[in-house]
Amino acid sequence: MRVVINGFGRIGRTVLRAWLKGGWPGVQIVAINDIAPPETCAYLLEFDSVFGPLDGVALQGDALVVQGHRLPLTQAADLSALDLRGVDLVLECTGKADSRAVAERGLGAGARRVLISGPSDAADATVVLGANDAVLDPAMRVVSNASCTTNALAPLVRVLDSAFGVTAGWMTTIHCYTGSQPTVDAPRSSDPARNRAAALSMVPTTTSAGRLLDRVLPGMAGRIECAAVRVPTASVSAVDLCVVPGQPADVASVNAILAGAGGVIGWTGKPLVSSDLRARPESIVMALPETRVTGGGLIRVFGWYDNEWGFSCRMLDMAVRMGDQG
Repeated sequence: MRVVINGFGRIGRTVLRAWLKGGWPGVQIVAINDIAPPETCAYLLEFDSVFGPLDGVALQGDALVVQGHRLPLTQAADLSALDLRGVDLVLECTGKADSRAVAERGLGAGARRVLISGPSDAADATVVLGANDAVLDPAMRVVSNASCTTNALAPLVRVLDSAFGVTAGWMTTIHCYTGSQPTVDAPRSSDPARNRAAALSMVPTTTSAGRLLDRVLPGMAGRIECAAVRVPTASVSAVDLCVVPGQPADVASVNAILAGAGGVIGWTGKPLVSSDLRARPESIVMALPETRVTGGGLIRVFGWYDNEWGFSCRMLDMAVRMGDQG
């Protein structure tokens, strides 16, 4: 499976870091494209404020050499200008693939398929492993990997619905700040609160997870509403989910279901804090001590997710799935 990373920002670099740790022997990352200067790409890969330094990073001519892997590094603003014949999959990590014209640039360059690292209406389908990955089809040439929060939420909702039936619910993601927020107050967003300094306040805002959940699990459409609070931490987010079950449940039965879910859903019985979950590969890690069931039957569950590392691992997992389809 020959893979090219287009866009070497937070997700592009984290995908490469995760791949270097191993676990995806069928994936071969063969090139990187980003408009930033090569020296900047190398520097930001070698020194990362969240994940720490990475050994074995160097520039050799027009290539980034990382731990013995030589990866040609191009700077095309339009990916279709490159020759990607022989490439099986482009990981579209620029955050710009909102239109079909942009999403298809990898195909125009000769690649067989494209996987977008975020929500995109331009994709043939939005697929979340552990939720609706059965819909993945070889005919889908452009696929969206949804969002980090949707990857955490959708498998969890599917498991709870299968076990207890979910008639209604509310999810709040407690989300670390991201590059879409300013470091000082600045007019960057149509949402006034999102214009405030990211590291100084908790910021109530929206999340795409609600509409994406309806897309990924159409049988749940309209049943779960979602909101977000951006908080002044740089890494690891959380899902706080309350649901009305269709049948009675207690804490023990809920935790048994969560602990037995497996796949992209992990769990912990320890009283952890967000920094303890950094670089965990699961889509969500359920904090079982936080589970509650009210006297009226409302279920509350809480799970952590590394919104960069876990999501990047899903990008690589999805690459494998797409490769297996031929």
